[in-house]
Amino acid sequence: MRHQTAFGAAALSVGLAVALSVPATGAAARTAPASPADAAPTAPDPRTVAAASADRLVAAKPAEFKKAPEEKIVRRGVTSGLRGLQHVSYDRLYDGLPVYGGDFVVTTDANGAVLSTSLGQTRELDVSTDADITAAQAAKTSRAQVSDAESTSTPKLMVMAEGKGRLVYETVVSGLHENAPTKLHVYVDAKTGKVVQTWDEVRDAAAADDQSHYHGTVDLSTEATSMSDPQRPGVRCGGQNGSTYTGPDSAWGNGSGTDLETACVDAMYAVQKQWDMLGEWLGRNGINGNGGGFPMRVGLSQANAYWNGSYTNYGRNSSRTKQATSTDVVAHENGHAVFSTTPGGAGGGNGNEKGGMNESAGDIFGALTEHYLNEPSDLDPPDYLVGEEIDLVGSGPIRNMYDPSALGDPNCYSSSIPRTEVHAAAGPQNHWFYLLAEGSNPSDGPASPTCDGSTVTGIGVQKAGQIFMGGLNRKVTNWSHARARVETINAAIELFPGSAAECEAVKAAWSAINVPQQSGEQNCPGGGGGDPATVFSDGFESGQGWTTDPDGTDTATSGAWERGTPQPTSWSGTALQLAAAGGSGALVTGAAAGSDAGAGDVDGGVTTARSPAIPLPDGAPSLRFSWFFAHLSNSSTADYLRVRVVGPDGSSTVLNESGAAFDRAGTWRTATHDLSAYAGQTVHIVVEAADAGTASLVEAGIDDVLITAP
Repeated sequence: MRHQTAFGAAALSVGLAVALSVPATGAAARTAPASPADAAPTAPDPRTVAAASADRLVAAKPAEFKKAPEEKIVRRGVTSGLRGLQHVSYDRLYDGLPVYGGDFVVTTDANGAVLSTSLGQTRELDVSTDADITAAQAAKTSRAQVSDAESTSTPKLMVMAEGKGRLVYETVVSGLHENAPTKLHVYVDAKTGKVVQTWDEVRDAAAADDQSHYHGTVDLSTEATSMSDPQRPGVRCGGQNGSTYTGPDSAWGNGSGTDLETACVDAMYAVQKQWDMLGEWLGRNGINGNGGGFPMRVGLSQANAYWNGSYTNYGRNSSRTKQATSTDVVAHENGHAVFSTTPGGAGGGNGNEKGGMNESAGDIFGALTEHYLNEPSDLDPPDYLVGEEIDLVGSGPIRNMYDPSALGDPNCYSSSIPRTEVHAAAGPQNHWFYLLAEGSNPSDGPASPTCDGSTVTGIGVQKAGQIFMGGLNRKVTNWSHARARVETINAAIELFPGSAAECEAVKAAWSAINVPQQSGEQNCPGGGGGDPATVFSDGFESGQGWTTDPDGTDTATSGAWERGTPQPTSWSGTALQLAAAGGSGALVTGAAAGSDAGAGDVDGGVTTARSPAIPLPDGAPSLRFSWFFAHLSNSSTADYLRVRVVGPDGSSTVLNESGAAFDRAGTWRTATHDLSAYAGQTVHIVVEAADAGTASLVEAGIDDVLITAP
């Protein structure tokens, strides 16, 4: 069955030229001169040059972008970044259907030279587009996900970029869920009728946002009798009915913490400063990246504030003494708007991981706006605490960016983040940003404990913001901390060419929150103090030549080592198989077992996997990898996970973990090993897992294998 879907961009067919649809700006938009003699040559629009260059790359190398024969690539737009960088974003159609998670970004310099690509899809799609359930059935299932549904969109058939693809209906259900506003995107499997994913467009601040503060006498320069900004299109403020406040003149507010017109003064002032910060510091044109902003509403009768995909809405603190319209509250909520309007949008991701990064983005934009505004200590001086002055719910700060654990949020990334409530899941990226901006022990700010005991030197909040924004400009639907590490490193290299300091700081800050080096990430420029050279790297996103049962001696009857996308499993609350440590792939026992904990675990003996031959250079090469080993209480010391390095003259045991008679939950850990003894030799890495005693649920995994040399 073929489905025709309208898209607002030109479809790209491989081998064909593509007409660009970028709006004319500047000199190109003016009336033509009276005669050729009057015409001065004008430089081509960098966005047009970038789009043409990126189109040529996509047409020339379809395999690099996992393009299936049934697909068309659709250019979505071009976002201009700092220092002339251009970010060309693409969607794709599969047999006429939009592909959710198939988006990617190509980054060029101002002259159109391609610098990097950001692609979340891991394999070519191959899926039937014939649905087994009706749109009406999908709508009914979707509506049931919201306790008090007010409206339901027409279900839209699409392909989800998951493995070889999954046919789904997307339905948007608006209303209230547990008395909170919701605009829930529900994805229902078009074959089975089951809900496979949801995400909420409403990003609220309950237990999550910021301070109510007055800035004294300010000049908003609004329209003469309307609380709208003539210099910043779309920015206006009013009450809960959506109408913009009006008055006999442009003098607004009375300074009271309970006056709603004053709340709009605070909100307008904060978003104006955020808009200016985005332009002057980060090179972004307005909140939406195209010179526009969004309306704001005040008077919400909740200790809350939220963004719902169309406007931001602000309530008051729980004691009803202040409106929640301080600088960082407003910048946080409009930060969600920035996150939503950068490539990859706000939906998708691994469980709550992307949602947590969205919440963190709001906190980061709040901190950036405070630092840009740089108010004195009697107002709201810049800091990295969230909610300390507004006292939103009566317990002081809501989040702490330099030490999230001080308020019960995780400092470090782990495999549990996708299952963590989104506001708490903001902790790791918030911590990363503080370490990048200020360092682990700044001279003029609070110390920040690192997860690996390392010392990190900051590069300043403005540079940190530029690199963070550069990462968002490369965001894709399947965004994660691992993907953000790769793309912020790319941003640092491209924003600060020839300088290693910024790139090294980005890497150090990610490593300090337990997001390790990723397969394929770039080395920092320069020599000397730069990163060691990569000898071998495998994040198991693609096949690099590992073999199972290499000597034909394995005895395991199930649960053999398998490269793939692991399916997390648990037994009575004990985590067994885990999602990948980085990216989507890993080498695990029984990767495709599904949700049944006992279906793919190791049984009956030993399973072995061996790496391809790895030639080591002279000197002092070093091995690093992530691993987990999990079992239940009926395990014994006969069960094990073992990792060895095998050379021509012998082998070394790098890791040897034995079972025991207790429940051991899986958790990703990092192991390192000095390979100097094998310098100049060709080696293999051999991993073994065994359920060799009485039958137990035994799972193991290896990921992010990296060998470097100085």
